[in-house]
Amino acid sequence: MREFKKYPNRRLYDIQQSKYVTVEDIRQIVLTGESIVVKDSKTEKNLTRAVLLQIITDQEDEGHEPILTNRVLEQLIRFYGAPMQSVVGRYIEQSIMTFLEYQEQYRRRVQEVTGGDPLSMMRKALEQNMEFWNRFAPKPFDRER
Repeated sequence: MREFKKYPNRRLYDIQQSKYVTVEDIRQIVLTGESIVVKDSKTEKNLTRAVLLQIITDQEDEGHEPILTNRVLEQLIRFYGAPMQSVVGRYIEQSIMTFLEYQEQYRRRVQEVTGGDPLSMMRKALEQNMEFWNRFAPKPFDRER
């Protein structure tokens, strides 16, 4: 678990690397699969969720299509304080974990069938097609005079 401190001037400090980082740096760390925790430097209050939500907001501001639609966000707001609040959180988390598991199984099956990744399979098919056309297509200057 990678730990960060957030200072009153809004700067983020990576405890492990002993240096200041940006929200983008933290996003890159999350993309590698590493878990993070961000705490306020004075109060030790956990700010991890706020930073993660900021990363999502920044991605959408940069033009990435939102994963959580307005409709979904509105419904999530309605769940807060409702009897099912804790169940909904666990359900969403489990659904995403199941999706990731199926995605990995699909990737492995495609790799087994194709002997590699889908792009290399497509590249190989294109190369074979070009080879075929080069063998059998008439050459522009091969005509007899």
